[in-house]
Order: sequence, then C-alpha cells, then structure tokens
Amino acid sequence: MANARTPVEIRAILERAVFRLCPDWQRSARDDLVQTALLRILERRPPGEEKVDLNSSYLYKTAHSVLIDEIRRARRRGETPIEYAANIEDSSVPDPFHVTELMNISAAMRDCLGSMAQSRCLGVTLYLQGHRIAEIARLLGWRPKKADNAVYCGLADLRICLRDKGIEPK
Repeated sequence: MANARTPVEIRAILERAVFRLCPDWQRSARDDLVQTALLRILERRPPGEEKVDLNSSYLYKTAHSVLIDEIRRARRRGETPIEYAANIEDSSVPDPFHVTELMNISAAMRDCLGSMAQSRCLGVTLYLQGHRIAEIARLLGWRPKKADNAVYCGLADLRICLRDKGIEPK
C-alpha cells in the first residue's frame, strides 16, 4: 500500500481539488462537494479497511466528476445562487407579453414533441434537458449511434414543426 491514505488525508486532498476547480458561483456548495466526493471514495473501500490505497490523480478525478455532476444538475434545474441573483435585473412584475410568448412557445414545443416518433421525442427531450449523447444512450439503453441519430433527426423535426407554427429562433 504505497499510496495508503486515511480518510482525513483524503479529505484534505479533495478540499484542495474542489477549491481549485470549483467556479465562484458554486462557492457555497464547496463543502458539500467535498463531502460527496469523500463518500464516493470511501464507499469503494473494502470493509474493515482504515486506509485506502489511492493516488492523488484518482482523487482529483473524483472531485472533478462530482463538481461536473453538480454543475449539470444546477443548470438543468435552472438554479442561480442568491449572491448572483442579486445582479440580475429585479422586476417584480413580469412582462405580460413575454409571459404570453413563453407560454405560446411552450405549447408549440409540447405539440411538436408529441407529434414526433417516440424515440426522437425521448432523445430530444433528454438533449434539451442538458444530457449529452453518451448519457442519452446509457439512460435509454441504446447504442450511441442510435441516440445521436434520434437527437439529430428529432431536432431537425422540431425546427421544422416550430417554423410551421411561426416560431423562428431569434
């Protein structure tokens, strides 16, 4: 066990990695990210082992993976940290024209997705939620080429359908 480390040593390395890699807008989640990475690593150690045989590059990769997962989750949920939300223009009354436009686009998107072949609809929906082609293939149990084709053709169908409904990209 040349690289055997205790959980305290592993945590210190993970803290350095997360604090180095973490963007400012995720600053408030740093401790949680370190804890998540530590749990991922400790769950893999053999039962009864106090020390874990790991090199630093593996620990950095784990920290990076946890951070990327959290950033994707935050973007999918549309989360904005409160300190950054203060910089966004505060309009307590939403613009009714903008709200109506968004409702029309949403209804058109649902209608277009509903008229698509199921495989294309699933692929496009996951893609629009922020998943990459490899993730879509894994989630749906498809080959990567099938997922790529479903997303590519589905997006083309979606563009045509939305254009037919009078919705053009700005």
